[in-house]
Amino acid sequence: MRFDIISVLPGLLESPFAHSILQRAQKKGISEIVVHNLRDYATNKQKSVDDYPYGGGSGMVMTIPPFAACIEKLKSEREYDEIIFMSPDGETLNQAIANQLSIKKNIIILCGHYKGIDQRIRDIYVTREISIGDYVLSGGELPAAVLVDAVVRLIPGVLSDETSALSDSFQDDLLDAPVYTRPADWNGHKVPEILLGGNTPEIEKWRHEQALERTKARRPDLLDRGE
Repeated sequence: MRFDIISVLPGLLESPFAHSILQRAQKKGISEIVVHNLRDYATNKQKSVDDYPYGGGSGMVMTIPPFAACIEKLKSEREYDEIIFMSPDGETLNQAIANQLSIKKNIIILCGHYKGIDQRIRDIYVTREISIGDYVLSGGELPAAVLVDAVVRLIPGVLSDETSALSDSFQDDLLDAPVYTRPADWNGHKVPEILLGGNTPEIEKWRHEQALERTKARRPDLLDRGE
């Protein structure tokens, strides 16, 4: 699976993709993540990619030509399943969306900055707009990293335990059950006895009950969504 990320600040994405699961996925050849510097596609001497908004107002707007040039170049090299714009007014990222995207082959992600990008880029090229929450960040780089992480870990072969991603929170509209490890007794705080007995069916039943109770208490909206 390949991600092409278009950014005016590509350096912000160096660290997230150079460590842990995302690094391993790339080394295994399971995922390819390529970050493109939008300024490389600017044609003016200053390599600027923004201009004043029509109609006045505060802030600067990212212009059409650099985005269009980069997108068209990429599309000439391969077919893309999605061109995603990370935007606070997009659909909110959830596990179902991550699952859907994990079976795609090639995805372009656009990272905005300043006041936003010219609407015509969104109208002409973007196939999907995704938000990571109801708040505004300085740019789309961190949301892009979140999206890529959420998707890549679902691709078969990325995680060492193939069942791990399937048991994560939100996969069945439930939060995950509490988890414990050694020591079994830490300063009088003990691991639930049922987890120490080795009765797998009873343990799974307990975990489901705990997940249900945690979801009812913390995210009852997930239960409403699953009905």
